[in-house]
Amino acid sequence: MESNKASSRSDSMSIGERLCAGFIPFIAIVEALVFVVADCCNYQSRPKNARLGFRELSQLAEGTQFTVNEVEALYELFKKLSSSIIDDGLIHKEELRLALLKTPSRENLFLDRVFFLFDEKKNGVIEFDEFVHALSVFHPHAPLEDKIDFAFRLYDLRQTGFIEREEVKQMVIAILMESDLKLSDEILESIIDKTFSDVDVDNDDKINKDEWKAFALKHLSLLKNMTLPYLKDITMVFPSFVFNTEIED
Repeated sequence: MESNKASSRSDSMSIGERLCAGFIPFIAIVEALVFVVADCCNYQSRPKNARLGFRELSQLAEGTQFTVNEVEALYELFKKLSSSIIDDGLIHKEELRLALLKTPSRENLFLDRVFFLFDEKKNGVIEFDEFVHALSVFHPHAPLEDKIDFAFRLYDLRQTGFIEREEVKQMVIAILMESDLKLSDEILESIIDKTFSDVDVDNDDKINKDEWKAFALKHLSLLKNMTLPYLKDITMVFPSFVFNTEIED
């Protein structure tokens, strides 16, 4: 009986809603990353010798949706997180785990994906320019193309340039575990079958970037989950960051 109810709920969900569910834990981690560290930064004065100059800040702001003041605010977040275990001006995965999971060792697929996608240079750490660039994708004014590409790479776990069945299955299972939900193997496979039926246009059992883009543009609710509204004015959300700023936009 319960299985039938679960099946009915699954069938009633649109494919867009299924794929949207994949972004919710991911976005929650990105959002928590900002707010957890911001809470630690509040009411702390900033040593002057730890600041970036206007030229450095303006260079970092170029090519993003952030103003120079907002990049300065993000730098305060970054400094706090990057010094929690190793004070080297870089964010290590253990520091991200400690901030969000309260332990440096617990494994979490969504946190791993956050770290992997923020680590653009793939050198095992997140540098400040990577931090700013990756967060810019979640800005309300970021181009749709950037959000679509970032979302594709979220699902492309093996970095093959395609989203494969096993990757979708792994993400769905991780979502269920995070939500303490259980579905039968039959229902799980039906969700994946429906996903590929709707998105995999050429029926080669994998989703390429063009298929993903076409699907995302038809289901813009996917991209709503790639936006953090408060990033459009982070200095107003966290005014303590710029209380003593020497930078004027």
